[in-house]
Amino acid sequence: MCKRVSQILACVILTLSSTVSAEVKGDSISIQRDIVYENLGQRKLHLDLYQVKGSTKTQPLVIWIHGGGWSGGSKKLHLKKVTSLLAKGFAVASVEYRLSGEAIFPAAVTDCKAAVRFLRANAKKFNLDSEKFGVWGSSAGGHLAAFLGTSGDVKEFDVGSNLAVSSRVQAVCDWYGPSDFLKMNDGEFSKMNHFSSKSPESRFLGGPIQEIPEVVKKANPATYVTKDDPPFSIMHGGRDSAVVYNQSEILEAALKEQQIEVTLHKIKGQGHGFRGKALINTVEMTVDFFSETFDVKE
Repeated sequence: MCKRVSQILACVILTLSSTVSAEVKGDSISIQRDIVYENLGQRKLHLDLYQVKGSTKTQPLVIWIHGGGWSGGSKKLHLKKVTSLLAKGFAVASVEYRLSGEAIFPAAVTDCKAAVRFLRANAKKFNLDSEKFGVWGSSAGGHLAAFLGTSGDVKEFDVGSNLAVSSRVQAVCDWYGPSDFLKMNDGEFSKMNHFSSKSPESRFLGGPIQEIPEVVKKANPATYVTKDDPPFSIMHGGRDSAVVYNQSEILEAALKEQQIEVTLHKIKGQGHGFRGKALINTVEMTVDFFSETFDVKE
């Protein structure tokens, strides 16, 4: 799954800055790289924080979670990846998390929640609005973003530092993330055998998914949906063959059942990742979603 993540993100990088009328120039951006947000023995977890230099306003935050099948990818971002959000008044954090070759589920989830807690605990230091934290991810990152959105009240996944503060987020944008792994072979466009012991999902969970249905359920963001979850914007290509469209339908249905504000955008003709005009449109929709949810004015 998501072998094309680097190409997809490259396209996002090149187009994000054209989605708003204003653009923040590279020399106006403050970047704090490799901030340690959690210590796991000798293993340190890092995030990068992007902000406009000299801004005195308390800023809402968008946390980016990269994709890569939970086994690859990087928090590294080109400056143009964040300029549109910065121009709107957001800060942007990009987080690393343990990949499946290092630690299986729920490690990636607990890492991402630890990053949220760290940023909230240090909101005053970084001039962030601790009540306006959004999260955005694609593919495996979309899954983790959705998980943060639905598991805010699930203490089992809060481990590590800063436990006195909340790991809740207030808005979620999920780009084509999985939900129920056992249904990923369904659909006319499915081309991958997700039941294989070598599938990204099996490696993420530590065994063939059809043999551990209880773990699959535990790893499904839809399992944890409750009435106090934040608004969701979900975007998914109608011809996705790696993460089939039904995955977003499953999550949407669970959110609607609990009357959570959710919009599922089926991006016609698009596969795993968005290209061309569809990419430009979906990026613009994402920036608008966070701006409208947090009542951010240009």
